[in-house]
Amino acid sequence: MARRSQNPKVLAIVLAGGEGKRLMPLTADRAKPAVPFGGIYRLIDFALSNVVNSGYLKVVVLTQYKSHSLDKHITATWRMSTLLGNYVAPVPAQQRVGKDWFLGSADAIYQSLNLMHDEKPDIVVVVGADHVYRMDFSQMVDQHVETGAGVTVAAIRQPISLADQFGVIEVDDADPRKIGQFLEKPKNPKGLADSPDEVLASMGNYVFDADVLMDAVTSDHDLDGSKHDMGGDIVPAFVDKGEGYVYDFKDNDVPGATERDRGYWRDVGTMDAYFEANMDLISIHPIFNLYNYEWPIYTNTGYLPPAKFVHGHGDRVGEALNSAVSPGVVISGGQVNGSVLAPRVKVHSYATIVDSVILDSVTVGRYATIRRAIIDKYVEVPEHTMIGIDHDHDRARGFYVSEGGIVVVGRGQKVTV
Repeated sequence: MARRSQNPKVLAIVLAGGEGKRLMPLTADRAKPAVPFGGIYRLIDFALSNVVNSGYLKVVVLTQYKSHSLDKHITATWRMSTLLGNYVAPVPAQQRVGKDWFLGSADAIYQSLNLMHDEKPDIVVVVGADHVYRMDFSQMVDQHVETGAGVTVAAIRQPISLADQFGVIEVDDADPRKIGQFLEKPKNPKGLADSPDEVLASMGNYVFDADVLMDAVTSDHDLDGSKHDMGGDIVPAFVDKGEGYVYDFKDNDVPGATERDRGYWRDVGTMDAYFEANMDLISIHPIFNLYNYEWPIYTNTGYLPPAKFVHGHGDRVGEALNSAVSPGVVISGGQVNGSVLAPRVKVHSYATIVDSVILDSVTVGRYATIRRAIIDKYVEVPEHTMIGIDHDHDRARGFYVSEGGIVVVGRGQKVTV
């Protein structure tokens, strides 16, 4: 294992190949990291903003499934100073070492080892691309260097009752920063010493010495029976050797954070989780604060005009309450409440939108009613249409209805009255 300098050269690898089956139909035409969120963002913007705000400006994004939308967003949005040699580069599966596409997250890194050979970093930060959170990775890197770990795994505290939904880290009795066991969705885990009702759940973010990571994924490539997964194969191998360490997310101090949003992290991998995370943003006191200007979430909304609200006579009033309204939106005599509207949405007179997420370039016709729904891009909702009122009628028209009762209309899907 190479010894590290006090100012190591860091390469960030963002794993963005997620198919996102549980977010269908939002992922029917795009990879999960490209799914819009919070009006103007894509999910990947949160991971990339965290990496960049941490001071790591050499970033590669490994993509695979339905990556065009994701590649286009990265290319148009994430531009660094080429003068200083900084970059955010999307890298598709290339079959560089055989005829297979990426067979897992570890295999994605193995097939992209040329990136590390070219950059020659001391440290590699590996992060997922589809969670909503703020994190200063430099603090995790500092701990990694201090402990001399083979791998450092970021973990968030979760109720012990939810342990069977996560990869759970049980710490070593003698050293709470060292991983004693890495358990996949355990039924009866051991609680933390300082909080018996909680466990440490893996966040899917890792720090390695570069040479150690290269050796690990190379060895894993030739290992019979491996699923070539970072959390399922690589991390347990380090734990077995006594070289796995954990970074407790509660210790991460993000500039501008408050006690309310400290430690916020959401896996928005299901439709209901995605919907609730959007709804949190527009609550009176949201847990996740988009207005932290000391740790901004970067994106690109293009050259759009400001939102416009028109008509204010009688019952023809264009207004939005308890809502997030993006640039380019026109609310023309319609009523919006408790909703998130992405750019270029148009709401016509007498339409009503309540507790919903409306994505880019959706048009809502006169007298239409939408409740507890997610409407994907380019959908035209005809006059007098009702969505989210009668779920049987919604299903009959081919709309998806989640377990929590959220109606989802797919991208460009034809809507009938």
